[in-house]
Parts: sequence; C-alpha cells; structure tokens
Amino acid sequence: MEELLKQINELGAAFAKDADAQVKKGNKAAGLRARKAALELSKLLKEFRAASNAAAKA
Repeated sequence: MEELLKQINELGAAFAKDADAQVKKGNKAAGLRARKAALELSKLLKEFRAASNAAAKA
C-alpha cells in the first residue's frame, strides 16, 4: 500500500503542475497531460480505496 500511496503522490504532483500550466499559460499540451494524469489518478485512488478497506477489515 505504501507503493500505491507513493504513485498517487507523484501523479498528483504531475497533475497539479500540468493543470497549472494549462490554466495560467494556456498550454494545450499540458492540458492533455493533466487529463491523462487525472484518469490514471482516478484508477489509483480506486485501488487505494479497495486496499484501505481490506486493511481496515483485517
């Protein structure tokens, strides 16, 4: 679960950087990267939720 949390943090930072570049600078490529990161982040957060529930039940 630690590795999953590390991936979430790294992807979250990349998302924030790219989303900021799109909003402040109008960088369209950064927007594409931010949207891709958002999809991946969503998948990782679902995995984290499942792992967290399993750990709580154990």
